[in-house]
Amino acid sequence: MNTKMKAAIIEEYGSNEVVQLVEINVPEPKADELLVKVHAAGVNPIDWKIRSGAGQRLGMNLPIHLGGELVGMIEKVGVGVDGFDPGQVVFGMVHTGAFAEYAVAKAANMVHIPANLSHIEAASLPLAGSTAWQAIFDKAKLVAGQRLLITNSSGGVGSLAVQFAKAKGAHVTAMSSARNEEFVRALGADDFIDYTSQQFEQVARDIDVVFDTVGGETFQRVFKTLKKGGFMVTVVAFPDGEAERYGVNVERSFTIPSSHNLTAIKNLVEAGKVKPHIEKILPLAEIKTALALSEAGHARGKIVLRMD
Repeated sequence: MNTKMKAAIIEEYGSNEVVQLVEINVPEPKADELLVKVHAAGVNPIDWKIRSGAGQRLGMNLPIHLGGELVGMIEKVGVGVDGFDPGQVVFGMVHTGAFAEYAVAKAANMVHIPANLSHIEAASLPLAGSTAWQAIFDKAKLVAGQRLLITNSSGGVGSLAVQFAKAKGAHVTAMSSARNEEFVRALGADDFIDYTSQQFEQVARDIDVVFDTVGGETFQRVFKTLKKGGFMVTVVAFPDGEAERYGVNVERSFTIPSSHNLTAIKNLVEAGKVKPHIEKILPLAEIKTALALSEAGHARGKIVLRMD
C-alpha cells in the first residue's frame, strides 16, 4: 500500500482558487474506524459552502480536508470494529476528507454498498440520501397518502426525495425548471410545476408537507401552499415567525451520518424503487470544476469525483 496520497484541502477560505490538491501521508484508522481506499466521492453544496467560509461557522479548523461522502474498499480495520473486513466495499458519510485517495471513516457510519449499483452511483447516495430521508421522514413524518411538495426536485437531494416519497406511497408535486420536467416525471412525480413560468403558490394547494432545499424568497412564498396544520421542513433556511401566521409548523433539518438511514435507502435501491442519477463524473484532479458545477446550481442529479 502507498504511504502517500493525494487529497483536496483548503488552508484559507475563499473561491475555488484556495482549493489545493496536495500529497500527504495516508492516515491510520483509530479504534472504531476504517481506512478506506476511496473509489468515488459525491460533491455536495456543503463542500463549496465550507470552502467559502461556512467551515468557520461550523467550528472546523483550517486546514480543512474537503469531502463528506464516499464509496471505497476497506484497506484496514481499526481496533474494536466488527462486521467489516479488508477488501469489502462500503459507502457512507465522513466528517471531512472524502476528496482523497484514502480516507478514515467511523465504522458505525458505513454500510456495504447496494449489490445493484456501481461505485460511482453508490457515491451519490450517502449525504444527499440521508438529507432527504431525515427531512421528509424523520422530521416531517411523511406517510402514505399525504401530499408532498419539493421545491427543487431535480438536484441530488430532490431527485432522491421524489423517489423516496413515491416508494412510501405519498403524492408528490415537484418543482423545477421546464427543461427538467421529463426527468422529474420519470422519477415518479405526480404533478410538476415550472417555477420559471408559474406562480407556484397559486398552483400547489392543500399540501401536507413541503420539503424546501431552495430557501430565500421560495421559502417565504411556499408557506401559502400548506394546509392548516401542515409541515414544512427546510435544509437551507432558518425559520422565523412566519409559520405561526399561516398556522403551520416549520423545522430546520440538519443532516447527520446514519447507518440506519443508509440501510433503509440501500433496501429501496436493491428493491428497484430508487435509482441515483449522475450528472457528471470528473477525476479528482478536476475538483475545482466539480465544485463550480455544484455551485452553479443547475446539476440534474449528482456530480461525482472518481479517484481511480
